[in-house]
Amino acid sequence: MVGTMTSPLGDAKATPDDAGALVLAATPIGNSEDASPRLRRLLATADVVAAEDTRRLHALADRLGVTVTGRVVSYYEHNEVARADELLDVVDGGGTVVVVTDAGMPAVSDPGFRAVARAVERGVRVTAAPGPSAVLTALALSGLPTDRFTFEGFAPRKPGDRSRAFGALAAETRTMVFFEAPHRIGATLAAMAAAFGDTRPAAVCRELTKTYEEVLRGPLGTLVAEVEARSADGGPGLRGEICVVVGGAPAVAAPSQEDLVAEVLSRVAAGERLKEVAADVAASTGVSRRDLYNAALAAR
Repeated sequence: MVGTMTSPLGDAKATPDDAGALVLAATPIGNSEDASPRLRRLLATADVVAAEDTRRLHALADRLGVTVTGRVVSYYEHNEVARADELLDVVDGGGTVVVVTDAGMPAVSDPGFRAVARAVERGVRVTAAPGPSAVLTALALSGLPTDRFTFEGFAPRKPGDRSRAFGALAAETRTMVFFEAPHRIGATLAAMAAAFGDTRPAAVCRELTKTYEEVLRGPLGTLVAEVEARSADGGPGLRGEICVVVGGAPAVAAPSQEDLVAEVLSRVAAGERLKEVAADVAASTGVSRRDLYNAALAAR
């Protein structure tokens, strides 16, 4: 079914690129002006719009001045597996199905992944209408290195699980991006400081692209103190949708041969055999066992 839009954006018919495809369409993460012309057209012309929250979809369409004429169905965490084949049957029949979430890019910490995985299994075409992303926006605004990064989603809710998760990431050298809820941000930052160190650089980004957008930058220890101060005496703390960006662990310089030889000779002096110690140190550091053994011999 082909509909029309209430705003003058040209031809409202779906293009061949969208027809007969499952389309993951990014929606604004705050500012409605970030909606692309393609998103507007897709919402107006798709045969089916699968939305994480149908009420929010209609509210977005109203703000954009778009009339959604296709069938609107709910598509969220607890029904995305069961509904995937229903959506793909429409695509198999030549229709256009658009998947949207409450904000940002579907399938990135939001519903959409399972539909894509099932489409790949069935050989159904999948494409995307890219757009706003909280992950990339926070990364760009953080002031931290962007050449290599990893998205870690929401931290575990239980304190023990959270501490273990951060402990496993302590040596990660890439910039890390996390989502977090306002009522857990203080505990999460404290756990990060314990695992990564108080001096690790980070940024707390909240309400991105919205009226009260704010980015706090600094060492984790400073950010912990800032959030605690805002929450003191019943204060509001941090509100809204939050992304936390943490700098990666600094690269550790490889030990010099002189340092390795000194370690070997120290252990030999304590009673261990030179050959065995050289083999052990070489295995743990990745250097040549023969070269280390010969260097230790020459230094004795």
